[in-house]
Amino acid sequence: MPRAVILGGTGVLGRATARRLLAANWTIDLTGRDPARMPADLTAASARFHAADRHDSAALARILRNGADLLIDALCFTAADARQLIPLLHDVTSAVMLSSKAVYVDREGRHSNSASTPHFTFPIREDHPTMRPSNADYTSREGYGANKVAAEQALLDSSLPVTVIRASKFHGEGAARPREWMFVKRVLDRRPAVFLTHRGAGTDHTTAAVNTAALIERIAAVPGQRVLNSADPDSPSGLEIARTIAGYLDHAWDEILLNADAEPDLGQHPWDARPPIILDTSASLDLGYVPIGSYAQTVPAELDWLVDAARAGRAPTTDDPFFAPLLDYAAEDRYLSRAARGASR
Repeated sequence: MPRAVILGGTGVLGRATARRLLAANWTIDLTGRDPARMPADLTAASARFHAADRHDSAALARILRNGADLLIDALCFTAADARQLIPLLHDVTSAVMLSSKAVYVDREGRHSNSASTPHFTFPIREDHPTMRPSNADYTSREGYGANKVAAEQALLDSSLPVTVIRASKFHGEGAARPREWMFVKRVLDRRPAVFLTHRGAGTDHTTAAVNTAALIERIAAVPGQRVLNSADPDSPSGLEIARTIAGYLDHAWDEILLNADAEPDLGQHPWDARPPIILDTSASLDLGYVPIGSYAQTVPAELDWLVDAARAGRAPTTDDPFFAPLLDYAAEDRYLSRAARGASR
């Protein structure tokens, strides 16, 4: 059976890819730091977990000592990470590096992590300009994409069969930061209204982990050196995402669609990009990749996982600095109270 090694295999992409390849009779080895994050179904399907840090060259060499038909690196953030991996790829038939659409810049040099939204006026192709490579702090807003570019270049300059995948906003079971939680929690809390800034029109392309897993399986069949975008076949707006989640969870709420002059604390959501940020996935389709489904067709697995996590007390908390501004119920209640008083006059 063909063998795949997944670095960072307990995350959202690693889980989806492991499940897809196991269903196709691959042998799977995956790495992670916390055995508790290894899904039980993967263990039951004979996937092998290796407790190993991504930066431990000796551990990676042991895992890859017999080579692999496919290696997926979901934890390659810097040029140093890429250079560490290159000597291990000579016995690998096909390798995939997970990158990000954060590398792309508009005419003003703005990118998706900039303080101001970039203006891309067309779906972004793989040959679109990117940030300049850098080895600055990759955890910063300016350093993340620049370091990804440096890592990409190091791997693509190696002449080895490495495919760089530039993904957009991931969704799927096991996501470290499940953005859909902002709507799922509202449903579970039986909130009467959902607030969306800019009337919910913002669009930042979604990427189902299962769609990227399907792309990876296709890459394994046709090894080569290339860059490919990965995103869902549709690009829902914030309003469409909210409606999809409420509909799936059978919840009705009032849609408070705010204009640009509304209170800045109200209606924030992670997909509020205007103009929209949309990836062109033609090159992936030309390779023979077939998406699993649209956003609405693929997101239910994450929604079920989040509901189960909430019932088990494992869901994100409102203390999380990412979710806190997205779940400001106090600001929403003040708005609803003022609206009720105005209606009673």
